[in-house]
Amino acid sequence: MIKKTSLLFLFLILSSELFSQTIKKDSPAEKPIDIIEKLGSYVPLDTNFINERGEKISLESLFSKGIPTVLTLNYFECPMLCTLILNGLSDSLENLTLNPGQEYQIITIDINPNETSEFVKEKKKNYIEQYDLYSLENDWHFLTGDVESIEKIADSIGFIYYYDKDRDEYMHPSAISILSPTGKISRYLYGIEFLERDLKLGILEAAEGKIGSTIDKIMLYCYYYDPYKNTYTIFATNVMRLGGIFTIIFLGIMIWNYWRKDDNLFDGEGKNT
Repeated sequence: MIKKTSLLFLFLILSSELFSQTIKKDSPAEKPIDIIEKLGSYVPLDTNFINERGEKISLESLFSKGIPTVLTLNYFECPMLCTLILNGLSDSLENLTLNPGQEYQIITIDINPNETSEFVKEKKKNYIEQYDLYSLENDWHFLTGDVESIEKIADSIGFIYYYDKDRDEYMHPSAISILSPTGKISRYLYGIEFLERDLKLGILEAAEGKIGSTIDKIMLYCYYYDPYKNTYTIFATNVMRLGGIFTIIFLGIMIWNYWRKDDNLFDGEGKNT
């Protein structure tokens, strides 16, 4: 009985090993998928694309407003990942307290050169309507282009992807980038969900102090991007500095009020005499 059990156990181990090897053998060959961060570099704004209305444009024309840009590289027949990324971005945009067209814009570049502008136009319409993003209708640009133009932008931001013929899919990383008003790469955000706070701070950081309220700028001062956690976290030193500044201001106001009351009291006594 013990021998039979041992043989059965050995058979199961060998079977599972063979099965796993077969799966590995049948799976498509693996190629690099990655983001090679190029913070401080610039995207080539002289690259030409076709917008969702079928018009030929250069990226430079979209940067004429002098505002930060959230840049995404996706394709729209993607069975899963691209949808999750754009859904996650749209969720954050619903709650983002910045003004599109005045403080930021979004550019989505289609990495599949075979998708038409008509198809892309329909996809944009779906996102605008589904997430009630009508304020972004003129400031979320969906672009298609040829392989050369797509790869030119992908290379400039370190976006490494490839087309898998066996799956008929584009294999790509899950990330978005944030550009300064001049097209300089300021920040990368990773994943399929983007916290509204991270998206906002990334845009404020890319703007280099040129947009946002006083509270927004104070918030940016108190946070820094932690590449190990892939999120913005509290910068304790700056918080303490800020607390010290507010304490000094508060004490100054208290002392000034005390002196003013003391002077008024002294003046009153002088008049009485």
